[in-house]
Amino acid sequence: MHQEPSAGTVQRGNFHVPGFRVAAAMSGMRYKNRPDCALIVSDAPAAAAGVFTRNRFCAAPVVLCKEHLETGQGRARAVLINAGIANACTGEEGLRRARLSAARLASLLDIDPLEVLVASTGVIGPQLRLEPLNEALPQLIASLQPERWLDAAKAIMTTDTVPKTAWARTQLAGTLITCGGIAKGSGMISPDMATMLAFVTTDAALAPNVLRHWLMESVNRSFNRITVDGDTSTNDTVLVLAGGTAGHAVITDPSSPEAKAFGALLTQVCVDLAQQIVRDGEGATKFVAVTVCGAMSRERALTVARTVANSPLVKTALFGQDANWGRVVAAAGRSGVDFDPDRVSLHFEDVCIFRNGQPVQDEALEAKASAVLRQKDICMTLDLGEGSESETVYTCDFSYDYVKINADYRS
Repeated sequence: MHQEPSAGTVQRGNFHVPGFRVAAAMSGMRYKNRPDCALIVSDAPAAAAGVFTRNRFCAAPVVLCKEHLETGQGRARAVLINAGIANACTGEEGLRRARLSAARLASLLDIDPLEVLVASTGVIGPQLRLEPLNEALPQLIASLQPERWLDAAKAIMTTDTVPKTAWARTQLAGTLITCGGIAKGSGMISPDMATMLAFVTTDAALAPNVLRHWLMESVNRSFNRITVDGDTSTNDTVLVLAGGTAGHAVITDPSSPEAKAFGALLTQVCVDLAQQIVRDGEGATKFVAVTVCGAMSRERALTVARTVANSPLVKTALFGQDANWGRVVAAAGRSGVDFDPDRVSLHFEDVCIFRNGQPVQDEALEAKASAVLRQKDICMTLDLGEGSESETVYTCDFSYDYVKINADYRS
């Protein structure tokens, strides 16, 4: 059993969202002797919302989810996830197989196929193998339980080294509500999402438009603020289901205090899941917060932060524990933002190594900055010296293992 947290405290590990059941099973579709599919079921029709990849090569499950959310007017009952085969770049046959998997599950659950959402992750190109998936469905349904979220998180992993879960509670309209989710992702991670999947549930009662609004807000503060390698996948999916079993009146106004309280809780959970993805970046040894402050707008700050966070030269310097400030400012300088270089300063944690466009002349600074880079968690702050806005992007380093993992991913 999980421990009960205080309201608003994000916890990890197993959890229970009233009104939802979850399961994991082995299909053998690609991986052997490990769970590779998961199922999330809402006991009642739930409000549903999704945010998806912007990659032009959009995977079949993403197409299906968009169709079902639109046609079903933001309602869903079940989410079926498989790992190992992405069902991306598979043409009309791939879409047909995605639809067949949703229809088969709907038949077994006795619900409308439009109430089923599907997600896939894994190798791009192969067709989804329906036979092993269909054979696993009865086992998935039979093993549905309120507290199998950790099992589900393990089942959707590909190159992940650890399962990712997060949950929290807060008071909403006089009622204690729960929000909890799972995610997977380790490589092909970049803003506008990445080979990442995330599934979040809540017992709060929200209209679909309210859920969509706060999902977008939460994703922009979490999954769209992370990068591992600058690559955006074909399958990125974040789905949120609100079952409404908490018992309070349905929230219909996205700007109401109740909606904002839910949005804050959802954002907490999403930020925690997003940061777990970066910490588990393929081959990563460092977790790095790149903050750009002193900007005239958040957009300008974000553009610079993303450029620095995605720079292979910055990321390899971080792995080498080399306080190479030149790589950081050079990356910022090619971001396309027309700041004044003579106003820029750079800190590694509290060590200012670059001020007003020039290196700080202090022989002891190099050693201090290198000591900072030996830490597992690092904060890098670039001050543009032009305004009061700031943004943070979370990234990791590039190690030898990143190349090894991705050199033979398909084998």
